[in-house]
Amino acid sequence: MKMFKEKVFAVVAKIPKGKVLTYKEVAVRAKSPRAFRAVGSILKTNYNPAIPCHRVIRSDGKMGHYNRGDMRKVALLKKEKAI
Repeated sequence: MKMFKEKVFAVVAKIPKGKVLTYKEVAVRAKSPRAFRAVGSILKTNYNPAIPCHRVIRSDGKMGHYNRGDMRKVALLKKEKAI
């Protein structure tokens, strides 16, 4: 059985370029709809470039944080035409 962290990484790895999901949407797809804060905690530990955690944003439309820098997150999303 997959651990929640593995489920989160699997969901985020499938977000296509130019698209975003909210932390809540990731939690729902990982089968733990109330664990959206845990999603953020998990993603801040990700340094695997195959898992595009910059494509996960807050439900209120704000960017949220990014472990490689908040400005870099915005730049990546603009480059991918996601925002």
